[in-house]
Amino acid sequence: MSKFEYTAFDKSGKKVDGTVEANDKNAATSIVANQGLKPLVVKPFKKGFNPNDIEVPFLTSKSVKTKDLVIFTRQIATMINAGVPLVRSLATMQAQTGNKFFREILEQVTKDVESGMGLAESLEKHPKAFDEIYVNMVAAGEAGGILDDILKRLAHQQEKQASIKKKVKSASVYPIVLVVITLVAFFALMIFVIGEIIKDLGGDDAELPPLTEFMLGISDFMVSNIVFVIFGMVVSVYLFKRYINTGAGQKQWHSFLLKVPVLKGIIAKVAIARFSRTFASLMSSGVSVIESLNITAKAIGNRIIEQEIYDAAEEVKAGKQLSEPLSESAIFPPIVAQMLAIGEETGQTDTILVKVADFYEEEVDAVIDSISSIIEPVMIVFLGTMVGLIAYSVMGPIAGLSQQIN
Repeated sequence: MSKFEYTAFDKSGKKVDGTVEANDKNAATSIVANQGLKPLVVKPFKKGFNPNDIEVPFLTSKSVKTKDLVIFTRQIATMINAGVPLVRSLATMQAQTGNKFFREILEQVTKDVESGMGLAESLEKHPKAFDEIYVNMVAAGEAGGILDDILKRLAHQQEKQASIKKKVKSASVYPIVLVVITLVAFFALMIFVIGEIIKDLGGDDAELPPLTEFMLGISDFMVSNIVFVIFGMVVSVYLFKRYINTGAGQKQWHSFLLKVPVLKGIIAKVAIARFSRTFASLMSSGVSVIESLNITAKAIGNRIIEQEIYDAAEEVKAGKQLSEPLSESAIFPPIVAQMLAIGEETGQTDTILVKVADFYEEEVDAVIDSISSIIEPVMIVFLGTMVGLIAYSVMGPIAGLSQQIN
């Protein structure tokens, strides 16, 4: 098939440009006409210079950012609501996106939809860009004839989740940077400074305080085995990351995180907010309860909580209301089950869950803000303790030497 560019008039008389793929010029003209446009010019496509087509090794993105997906979802919802044909809407978004990887996906989606495939079915072929939640909501929107409304809900949901993710990441950056700086400083002092200073002060046969002897022993070991120390650290980090990416390792790691006092509260609140908003969106889109639960479970991000939702889905299959198994959960607070029970009684489950999501998103914001204010003094104490131990181990021999001089 060849690529053709065209200029045509839409139903309102506005001039539009675009491209299509067809076997020949006549077929391309027919495709344009089938889109509800009046072809003016159809000719073979001549590719010009496009800065977005430039690929820089190691910098070319092979993923779709949340920001790109939100913009795509919102704009295509607006165009569909305005009566723009779906194929043309997709082609417009394809031309506008600056992410080459996403542009290639949209090009394939446009071709599939143009050939008669449903939008959800074509999106399903690209799981790196469109997850199961996205595809199922689009399918429900197509089936109910409310695709533009569903896409607006999707964009709102993605923005909320991205906001929480960004806040959690920003709160964790500061302590991680401080820990890394502290460890680098500790290793540098132990390898290059401590041993030389202590030996110069007291000599090899000098009697040193226990803490100084201990620090000197660490310094000597690190200097003698520096290659093995670095290799061991790199291998340990690699093996740890590899293990927690396995099913069993991920389950144990997520279980451990839920036992850490401060992290447990944050993880639980984020999970409840994500569960409530995602489940409400799927339910309001017309997806069945069981399917909504199974899809939502995969989006939680914690294997322990994910399994709880799968177990709840099995109990719902057996005839129970969802509020019953959640009331027995160790993760979901009683208020969530009570709110859900009210929603089930009134037939407004999705509305109630959106309010629950809003509440817990505010809770996450409050917890992260409070932790951010506590982290700084805690990290300063930690850094001060590390420096103090090293300083004391050096000052001990100096104090002893000064007493001998006196």
